[in-house]
Amino acid sequence: MADRILVLGGARSGKSIAAERLLADLQDVVYVATGGDDSGNAEWAERVAKHQARRPVSWGLAETLDLVPLLESAGPPLLIDCLTLWLSRTMDAVEVWTDLTHAHLVEDRIAALADAWAGTPRHVVAVSNDVGSGIVPADPGTRLFRDLMGRLNTTISLASDQVLWTIAGRTLPLT
Repeated sequence: MADRILVLGGARSGKSIAAERLLADLQDVVYVATGGDDSGNAEWAERVAKHQARRPVSWGLAETLDLVPLLESAGPPLLIDCLTLWLSRTMDAVEVWTDLTHAHLVEDRIAALADAWAGTPRHVVAVSNDVGSGIVPADPGTRLFRDLMGRLNTTISLASDQVLWTIAGRTLPLT
């Protein structure tokens, strides 16, 4: 089994299920949820509930954006779901949506995450959306998000032992 695996794909392509299957035989996994609390949003709550219902009861849970300390420490395997939400919430945290000049702060966090990913002592699987295959967004903030997502995916991919592409519920290795 590879040490660092990145599972890419489009929205609702089956990425999370594919990632969960990679670790399904392990009892001691920490599921790292980066989505945050969106209290009062019924659609989001339903998505979270579906993810929770699929996970083995023996798996732990960490709800955090602070991925670097988890990756730098020894411990059980991690399933990070997902890097796309990590990026959007990181962009929220540095207020890049209202001031695009803060993009360098996000890039610094991407670099720190990539360094931690490359050096992690853990077996880790991360899920991320490929958002760059569609149209060019009309507004600068969304273009920046798309560009940063591409940089993040590329950086993590190049430091991974295996990269998988999921489309329509099928998962293919990228070589």
